[in-house]
Order: sequence, then structure tokens, then C-alpha cells
Amino acid sequence: MAKILVIDDEDQLRVLLKKMLMHGGHQVSIAEDGVEGIKIFHEIQPDLIITDIIMPNKDGIEVIVELLKSNPDLPIIAISGGRRAITANFNLDSAEMLGVKGILQKPFTHEQLLELIEKVLS
Repeated sequence: MAKILVIDDEDQLRVLLKKMLMHGGHQVSIAEDGVEGIKIFHEIQPDLIITDIIMPNKDGIEVIVELLKSNPDLPIIAISGGRRAITANFNLDSAEMLGVKGILQKPFTHEQLLELIEKVLS
């Protein structure tokens, strides 16, 4: 399976995603913001990044731009949503234009996430 880095500032979602992905056989690392995410990316060189868009310190758009600049084929899935649906749609559209391989609006199901991961990694 894949080595996946999850970057999200929501503690509960980070832990839930880690459990879901590990249950699917993936090796998972987590980061609580974009600054930590970039640092961990360089340490572990994951096969896939799943990043939230709206985060403190360095948001998901900044993470996407920085990582794709030096790794243009890196598979990235952008996630966003919750109570900020209009903003989330705009941010996910922006991420897609930047070159992420997939987008998911929160809330999403376990099945939707696993399907997208399979599609992005194939």
C-alpha cells in the first residue's frame, strides 16, 4: 500500500483519517499545519499527500504550490468544507486549477476517500 501524509489542523479529523487509512493498509504520517506538513514531506517522501485547504501558519494552497513546484507529478488530494461550503468550493476549485489530482468536500465518506486514493495512485 501507499505511504500517505495527512495535513489537517482539525485534531479529530486527522486522527480519524489516520485510523481509516491504516485500516486500509497504508502507512500514515500526520501534520497539524502546512509548515509541519512540508517538513514531514521532506523527511519521509510520501506517495500521496492529503491536505486541508484552510489552516493556520501555512494553508493548503501554499503547501500545494510549494510541493508541486519541485514535484510536479506528486499526487495530492485537497480537502475542505464543513460550515464554509462556498469558500470550500472556491478553494477546492483553486486547488484543482493548481494541479492536485483529486478534491473532496467535507464531510465525505470512508468509501469516497478510499475510491479517490485508489484513482489518484493508479
